[in-house]
Amino acid sequence: MKLGIVGLPNVGKSTLFNSLTKAGAESANYPFCTIEPNIGIVAVPDERLKLLGDMYQSRKVTPAVIEFVDIAGLVKGASKGEGLGNQFLSNIREVDAIVHVVRCFEDGDVVHVDGSVDPLRDIETINLELIFSDLEILERRMSKTAKGARMDKTLAKEMGLLERLKEWLEAGNLALTFEVGEDEDEAAWFKEYNLLTAKPVIFAANVGEEDLADDGASNNGVQAVRSFAADTGSEVFAISARIEQEIAELDEEEKAMFLEDLGVKESGLEKLIRASYHLLGLQSFLTAGEDETRAWTIKIGTKAPQAAGKIHTDFERGFIKAEVVNYKDLLEYGSLSAAREKGLVGMEGKEYVVQDGDVILFRFNV
Repeated sequence: MKLGIVGLPNVGKSTLFNSLTKAGAESANYPFCTIEPNIGIVAVPDERLKLLGDMYQSRKVTPAVIEFVDIAGLVKGASKGEGLGNQFLSNIREVDAIVHVVRCFEDGDVVHVDGSVDPLRDIETINLELIFSDLEILERRMSKTAKGARMDKTLAKEMGLLERLKEWLEAGNLALTFEVGEDEDEAAWFKEYNLLTAKPVIFAANVGEEDLADDGASNNGVQAVRSFAADTGSEVFAISARIEQEIAELDEEEKAMFLEDLGVKESGLEKLIRASYHLLGLQSFLTAGEDETRAWTIKIGTKAPQAAGKIHTDFERGFIKAEVVNYKDLLEYGSLSAAREKGLVGMEGKEYVVQDGDVILFRFNV
């Protein structure tokens, strides 16, 4: 999974990226200090992995990972090349979802690019730039499609979709809220366009320390962002980039105490990962043994052979059966054979839909 972190200059975007990835991306109090997109690979925290790894005394424990891309600061006019706009737009096209850091804190020492703190205005600024970029893509596709549309029914059909989409975006709407319908051709074309405003969005409402304990409930800016997000099916969570920066320097025990003192149950990274998995419809299954215990990320609804293919294409090609046990049952009885004796291990076929927390041993023959 690849997440692009975006935001206007000085909203706390690079500070947040640094703390999430400990990658040390240069962070300074002026626009465009993030010129090349910094990339950080982050392990997905998963208590199940540690418990299973300890039980099997695994030589290696491999978590699922998320790739974060810190994308250069954006300003009005980015779609026309202002600031580092064109670079921003090409980098963001590659991600699965957008994490939009929105400033919801007041601090006279950190200048806002527009002179005042207004999260909805900031969201609108970035959305407009993304819409303009999408319109350029549609216009290029339309000029190419129009040539053959008079003679070709399929091209004429696509032209109809392009015109509807263009009208939708020109009205200030996001492609995310455009209804494609059940037509397979239209759905395939829509996906092919890879529009920026069609990407799922998670809003990271960057708040001061005082707003963390109630998850931003008493912060008007956060509430405004939540209301906006509800209309587009986006996720929102409150985070303090400065607090995350402090947490990043602590070990696990110190981190737990620090969060408890703040009255917070989970770190910003944990909130973000939970929001990402929920928004993208993801879950993890596990493989466990003496050599390695590992988490694998799949879409909810994935069937056993396709889950096996995540490990190796041969596993999917030669799939026979999957031995499946819930991780809790495996931990309770201490081994696969003991869980099997209790009738807790299922022998599942090609139609089995993998569940979150399944520990699976695949049987295959190539």
